[in-house]
Amino acid sequence: MNKASVLWLFKMAWRDGKASLSRLMLFMASIILGIAAVVSIQMFSENLKQNIKNQSKALMGADFIIDSRQLPNKKVQAIIDSLNVAASEVNFVSMAAFPKNEGTKLVKVRAIEGDFPFYGTLETEPINAAKQYQDLGGALVDATLMLQFNLKPGDSIKLGKLTFPINGALKSIPGSTAVFTSVAPPVLIPFRFIDDTELLQLGSRKEYQYFFVAPPTMDLELLDKTIDPILDDENADLDTHTSTSERLGRRYDNVSRFLNLAAFIALLLGCVGIASSVHIYIKEKLKNVAVLKCIGATRKQTFLIYLTQVICIGFIGGILGAGIGIVLQYAFPYFLQEFLPFDVQISITVQPLIMGVSLGILMSVLFALLPLLGTWYVSPLEVLRGTDENLVKPRKARLLTLAAIILFIFLFSFWLLKDALFGLAFTVGILIVFAIMAGISSFFMNLIKKYFPNNWGFTKRQSLLNLFRPNNQTMVLILAIGLGTFLISTLYFTKDILLAKTAIENSSDNANIILLDVQNAQKEAVINTVLSKGFEIIDNIPIVTMRLHQIKNELVNDIRKDTTSTMNQWILNHEFRVTYRDSILDSEELVAGIWTRKIEHGEPILISISDNIAKDADLEIGDSLIFNVQGVLMKTVIGSIRKVDWGRMQLNFSIVFPTGVLENAPQFNVLTTHVPNESSSAALQQDLVKKFPNISVLDLRQVYTVIEDILSKISWIINFMAFFSILTGIIVLIGSVRNSKHQRIKESVLLRTLGAKRKQILQITALEYIYLGMLGSLVGILLSLLSSQLLAVFLFKEPFIPSLIPFLVFLPGITLLVLVIGLSNISSVLKSPPLEVLRKEG
Repeated sequence: MNKASVLWLFKMAWRDGKASLSRLMLFMASIILGIAAVVSIQMFSENLKQNIKNQSKALMGADFIIDSRQLPNKKVQAIIDSLNVAASEVNFVSMAAFPKNEGTKLVKVRAIEGDFPFYGTLETEPINAAKQYQDLGGALVDATLMLQFNLKPGDSIKLGKLTFPINGALKSIPGSTAVFTSVAPPVLIPFRFIDDTELLQLGSRKEYQYFFVAPPTMDLELLDKTIDPILDDENADLDTHTSTSERLGRRYDNVSRFLNLAAFIALLLGCVGIASSVHIYIKEKLKNVAVLKCIGATRKQTFLIYLTQVICIGFIGGILGAGIGIVLQYAFPYFLQEFLPFDVQISITVQPLIMGVSLGILMSVLFALLPLLGTWYVSPLEVLRGTDENLVKPRKARLLTLAAIILFIFLFSFWLLKDALFGLAFTVGILIVFAIMAGISSFFMNLIKKYFPNNWGFTKRQSLLNLFRPNNQTMVLILAIGLGTFLISTLYFTKDILLAKTAIENSSDNANIILLDVQNAQKEAVINTVLSKGFEIIDNIPIVTMRLHQIKNELVNDIRKDTTSTMNQWILNHEFRVTYRDSILDSEELVAGIWTRKIEHGEPILISISDNIAKDADLEIGDSLIFNVQGVLMKTVIGSIRKVDWGRMQLNFSIVFPTGVLENAPQFNVLTTHVPNESSSAALQQDLVKKFPNISVLDLRQVYTVIEDILSKISWIINFMAFFSILTGIIVLIGSVRNSKHQRIKESVLLRTLGAKRKQILQITALEYIYLGMLGSLVGILLSLLSSQLLAVFLFKEPFIPSLIPFLVFLPGITLLVLVIGLSNISSVLKSPPLEVLRKEG
């Protein structure tokens, strides 16, 4: 094609399109929001990754750290000393008491020695408290916690045996987030007082951390490769700021992938609007195509005229969508601020913008190709006669186009999810949902045809006839509205499942107070204290700490050094907290072997392990394990494997011994009880903290509240993304309804010419759109019920009680919207004489 031919194509595309400019704008609007959602999330994800990379040192507060769950042995201590440690800390959870108002709270104590952090800042109120608390021997207390208990600098906090003056409110510390500090807010104290508090007892879950500032010439990657394997052998670990930022980036990658999928679905929904709108648009342009062919235009030229229009729509839609996406990304830091350990600095990058424009063009062309192919085989004589019933539909080209669409959906979802299997599952799921909705709409139309109520009145019969008349919008509207309703309803139902799971476990039949780190010498006194308050002891669980020494016939240290080993590293480095009992719990299911209740002296020790350990360590019934039980080697044999429901809010164990083995081993206890209300919980905690300051009290009711708050925030973010889908569906609905306006006006004018009254036309149109709105939204809600039930059974394993919100809000709301848009189409018919309307439309 030469330059003149190309210019002629663009001129013809413009001349033909400007007469239908408002309709083409609706085509464009169908994909703008989807592209805006994809671009905004992609751009925010890129900014998030860059911020994590740029602020990696501030997130850690140092260049690298060495951490250990126990005091470093001589070998680890020698490595720490050789690297010139700059600061250190020990952190653990404990109860804090506030003498001012006798309040108590579970906190995370961070006992720090040195000028930590070296990057980033400790934000405190007053500002100088961050520098003075170590010299003054005071504490920095989480700012939210101080507000909760009405504390001010100068008040005091009691930790164990010591009472510290509060030097200031801690507003932020490197690496912390609002969500993860909700259950146990941080409290900073000088390291030198930790022994005097007497909080660290047998079984206390503590972590020692050593912070380092790297010299400019140090290669952190080489240090990690050289030192980390040595530390792993000694049950310690080395983390650099780069490796930590990579892990943090991967964590947020999962969130961005999910949000990208929601945006991609909105984009696909817009593409359905493109396909349906172009289908109607091309059918109205067939006479123009026939005229062009009669005056000498080739099938290629007529095809390219309308293809050019579609490409321009996609290009402009891509630019507008990308522009909206740029603005929209500035909102994400406000939505996610409680989940992020730093402030995100937004900058504009080119890649998402290019992707937005490319997506606009590619998806517009892909989804418009099927109706566009009809122009290729138009017979001028047939169209000029006024019929398109015998138009040739190119089977091979249509199949290739459908294959290209499916391939694109798979490749794009694979790119978003970074997993071929998940991408395939997503693609198949989308196809199934579309197929079900299309099948239901076809079934509904056939059902009306077969069982048509001939005895109904004229207006009711006519409204039903419109649902399966030529150029009806039944299937398009069900697909557009049904998919958007399906998405947002599924999100509501899923949130209800999660909240119901929390509510069920917060019932009076379950423990909601857990007493941790109860020493053997304290056990009877603690039990008596709980009983004296009128509460029952639900669980009295002994816990023994141990590590794996040998798996089957291989020493754990040898497995660590074996570079070909595929065994999960956590198995080798983990300090297991195990218990012993003679029965299985409700949260456990025996999947292999036989449960052993008790071991008599001299018999093999048959233990039970969870299925995740069996999988990660490649263990089977009869395999042997040797444990190092605080210096004593103990040989055991796997007697059973359990499936454990780790999602339940109760104490579950990976390894369970039978009775008769560990009773004399050094151990501590966990006690549980149930308290009916907040005041009873506060009174019990105050009494326990006064008598036993080393015991940590975990109030599960507070955990439930935090979980519900987190779920509410997450569901709000997800619903915000689903809003794009439903809004795109509304735009598609507007486009689909408005695109049939010309034909609907002719039908309404004909009815008026034949004597129909305005009221009758209004009733016919209103009933038709009520049927469409109700059917589209009802199909979406019913499909979401099915998908939510599957999620409840196979993923959450919880009973599903549907929410009424989709039925009470979405069903009538969307139906009303469809009705309003549909009635707006015929407003000119109702207000003007038939002849005037026909002249205006002509």
